[in-house]
Amino acid sequence: MTAASPSPLDLPPLDQAPPDLPPFEGPIGSDRSNAALDARSLHLRRLVVRALEGGGRGHIGSSMSPVEAIRVLYDDVMRYRPDDPRWVGRDRFILSKGHGCLALYAVLADKGFFPEAALDDFCRFDSFLGGHPEYGKVTGVEASTGALGHGLPIGVGMALAARMQGRDSRVFVLLGDGELGEGSVWEAALCAGKHRLGSLTALIDYNKLQSAGPVSAIQPLEPLAAKWEAFGFNAVEVDGHDVVDLRRVLTAAPADPSRPTAVICHTIKGRGVDFAEGRAEWHHKAKLSLSDLAGLHRALA
Repeated sequence: MTAASPSPLDLPPLDQAPPDLPPFEGPIGSDRSNAALDARSLHLRRLVVRALEGGGRGHIGSSMSPVEAIRVLYDDVMRYRPDDPRWVGRDRFILSKGHGCLALYAVLADKGFFPEAALDDFCRFDSFLGGHPEYGKVTGVEASTGALGHGLPIGVGMALAARMQGRDSRVFVLLGDGELGEGSVWEAALCAGKHRLGSLTALIDYNKLQSAGPVSAIQPLEPLAAKWEAFGFNAVEVDGHDVVDLRRVLTAAPADPSRPTAVICHTIKGRGVDFAEGRAEWHHKAKLSLSDLAGLHRALA
C-alpha cells in the first residue's frame, strides 16, 4: 500500500525558509574586506556612488554585486568599439537584471561610450541615464531591460541571428538570481539548448538575495548548475568577485562550442559597502540621505 500524498495543510508555512544548502566551496567569503578588491574594482564602485549621489536614489546592492563580471567582459573578453558602437562585428552584452544598471553605466563611462560627467545626472528628468537601461538612448546599451525575464530571450534571438548571418559575434547575458523565477528565462534556455547556441553565455549574479528577502525562501534555485545542464548548457561556477577566476572562465567560453554556457557567479549583494553587504534592504533606496551618501563614500575610501 503506497503512502498517501501529503495534504497541503501539512506543508510548512510560506514564510518559513527551507534549510540553507552548503555554501559554494570557493574562495568567496574568505576575505570580504575591501583589501580583496583591486583599485579598478574600487574605482568602478566609486563611479556607481557618483551616480547615486547625482540621482539621490537607485539600486545599490544590485549594482555592486555584478561589477567584476561586467568589468572582466569589457576589459578582457568582448569585442566592441566605443567610437563605433553599432559596429556589426561587435559582441553583445545584455544586462537582463536592468535594475543593476549603475554597474553597466560605470563601465560604459569608463570605456568612453559617454562622458563620466553624465553619471552626475543619473535619474534626472533631462538625463539619458535612467533607472533602467534604454536601447537607443544610452550609447552601448544593446537592449532595454528592467521587466525581468526578457534579456535571455533577446540574447537567444541575437545569437540565432548572428548564426544565420554568418557572423562570429558572441552574446553575453547577465541575469539576476531572483529573475530566474521568471518562466521566460527557462523557455529561452530550452530554445538555446535545442539550437546548440555555443555563442551564447548566460551569467547569473547569484548573490542569494532579491528585493523581498533570501532567494532560498522565496523561490529556491538549487541545484542551480544541474538545472542549466539539464537545459543543454555547459554550467560553470565561479567566485563572482575574483577577477582572475572570472577572466579564466569567460575568456575560455564557450568551452564546448556545441552548447551554450551558464556561468554561475557566486557574489555578495552590496559588495564593497560593508554596511550594505548581504542585506536585502539595500536592494534599492528611493531616497538616499546625506548620511547614507557619506557612508557610501567612507566604505569605498
